Amino acid sequence: MEDSSQRKGLLGWFASNHVAANLLMFLIMAAGLLTVFSIKKEVFPEISLDIITITVPYRGASPTDVEEGVVLRVEEAISAVDGIKRITCTASEGAGITIVEVEEYADPTEVLDNIKAEVDRIITFPQETEKPVIAELTTRHKVITIVIYGDVSEKALKKLADHVRDDLTAMNNISLVGIAGVRPYEISIEVSEQTLRRYGLSFDQVANVVRNSSLDVPAGSVKTPGGEILVRTKGQKYYGPEFENIVVFTRNDGTKIRLGDIAAVKDDFEDIDLYSDSTAKELPS
Repeated sequence: MEDSSQRKGLLGWFASNHVAANLLMFLIMAAGLLTVFSIKKEVFPEISLDIITITVPYRGASPTDVEEGVVLRVEEAISAVDGIKRITCTASEGAGITIVEVEEYADPTEVLDNIKAEVDRIITFPQETEKPVIAELTTRHKVITIVIYGDVSEKALKKLADHVRDDLTAMNNISLVGIAGVRPYEISIEVSEQTLRRYGLSFDQVANVVRNSSLDVPAGSVKTPGGEILVRTKGQKYYGPEFENIVVFTRNDGTKIRLGDIAAVKDDFEDIDLYSDSTAKELPS
């Protein structure tokens, strides 16, 4: 009864004071107009699905090896992270995928950071595994699709697509541009067994030479009167001819055997299958 009388008294006061009621109305309208210009507006908003994926490539490994060497270790490492609702793991040939569902009350960004920290602490992955890829699944709506085609090589189309992407990203009203339908670059090194026997080498020896010859290694720092200078050795190679010049071994007479002399180095695209979407059309009867 007291609350009801207070409401009636407040409404009654405003009813008897028209100036105060009008001032309050104008203040609310002014605050709304000022807020309109600062509200974030998106025609195609990005929606979080509260799902985080962890992909660990393990080239050439069987599903059993992937499960024992990758999946179980990832699951054990992230099981104690707060905010996880469900963990689903898939061990396939060449990669292990872990799907994490986030609780409704948890912040997906915070859970993502905690998962990255836990996965980075894993030091028992097999040596052949690649760097884990951890990402949050989101839905994005396409505004426009640009198709680039022509009677040129795949590498030329890829370079042209990169230029188009860079030009579009530089525009003020475009925030994200992605490239689809192209294969990633890959440098493959093929050595025949006959060649290895001829030079008395093993595949592991060649792989170790290539691995140790393509690195960016920090070399400490040097203190000078002008300050401290960081020293870094930049030896990472990105193109096929750079790998061909790697010295595999040197003979007693000083002859250098390079990687290009014993192996076929191909600077091309990754050998994977691509997909394309096609629209079904009804044929006239």
